[in-house]
Amino acid sequence: MAVDNKGFTREEIREFVHEYYLQPRGSRKEWLASKSISDWIFRRWRTMVVEGDIDRGLIPREHGGMVPTNSELSAFEKARAKEIAAHRVEVEKFQKRIAELEGVNSALGKAIGLLHELNVPESDTTPTSDQKRS
Repeated sequence: MAVDNKGFTREEIREFVHEYYLQPRGSRKEWLASKSISDWIFRRWRTMVVEGDIDRGLIPREHGGMVPTNSELSAFEKARAKEIAAHRVEVEKFQKRIAELEGVNSALGKAIGLLHELNVPESDTTPTSDQKRS
């Protein structure tokens, strides 16, 4: 059975389902209510991500057969957590690099300003030496 994704990409749906599972038990219903997705659509998305084939937009039939084991679900969660952790490390690295480059840019701007202040027009005459020839 094909499903309408309501304008969301497969990656956004996976992320949405993952965020749902990160919510503490007891607060998931309130979290879902704060989003613009209905409960019915979310249940279909969750089924697509966990039990179905989200890449083709298919949901398995209700009688099972495509239901993954708990180890497959935990492997999905572990892989997703590892991906998010790697992404956060990369973002932190880029933020540090940006801060470093902004500091360098500021220092170069100050140095250029000092050079402009010190740039005094020179006279047209060439300097002569004070030594006398004998």
